[in-house]
Amino acid sequence: MFGDLKKLRVHVFSLSVIVLAAGGPASAQQSERANLPDAPTAKQIDSGKKQQTQSGRFKTTVEIMGSRSAFFPELATDRRPLNAHRKLELALDETIAPSRSLGSAFTSGISQARNSLPGYGQEWGGYGKRFGSSMASNATSHVFGTFLLPAMLHHDPRYFVRLHGGFGTRVGYALRSLVVTHTDSGEKAFNWSGLLGSLMAEGLANSYLPDEERTTGKTFSRFGIRMGFSAVGYLAKEYWPTIFKSLRISRLAPSEQSDPGTVRPTAPSGPPVKPPQ
Repeated sequence: MFGDLKKLRVHVFSLSVIVLAAGGPASAQQSERANLPDAPTAKQIDSGKKQQTQSGRFKTTVEIMGSRSAFFPELATDRRPLNAHRKLELALDETIAPSRSLGSAFTSGISQARNSLPGYGQEWGGYGKRFGSSMASNATSHVFGTFLLPAMLHHDPRYFVRLHGGFGTRVGYALRSLVVTHTDSGEKAFNWSGLLGSLMAEGLANSYLPDEERTTGKTFSRFGIRMGFSAVGYLAKEYWPTIFKSLRISRLAPSEQSDPGTVRPTAPSGPPVKPPQ
């Protein structure tokens, strides 16, 4: 009997040890959980998501402004060639760019003041016709000069900002872009795409301009005027990153290329050359 009682005490002691061993980690976990911060409420989660969304939208907007120009979408941001699909996208982006709308609005006002295209008349109706024809000729010029001909001739229709050198050097570079362009392989070539694209656009414009404008002489006259405005446009593109930076907008998103369209000269490879003693 005493033996059975002794065995019972051993079992009770063993069971007590097991219970205490199991309760130790549980109490430790409860202590750790008591020290943890409270779970965020639904209101806190919604507020955090809203702040992240607003911050993300702001950051995305700034990054777009800092990496690619919405005003001049043809400013190159890298030297990788464009395939035909991307050239078509660029042509569409150029057509709806603010610079083209403002340019058409400006030239249409000058045309109305000089009573050019008299067949359109005056007042707001005449201005609207001039503005529409200007936008239409710009669109066809981009289709021919940015997509179709560059895809066939393997030309790169983008503008590569020089961003180094003196005033005369940069102005000369911008004006030479009228007749010299880049190829998909990075070489230089005569700008058949830009010149023929503009001429083809003016030829197509004879299908919707007033009858008195559909002559060979006036077609080439409009082509010459378009080339003059293109030269002004190249100058604006060359100095657009400088203007953009002077407004201190690019400081909001500092990066390797904080200016839109900037293609800086590549660094020389190899060890640095020591100056002569």
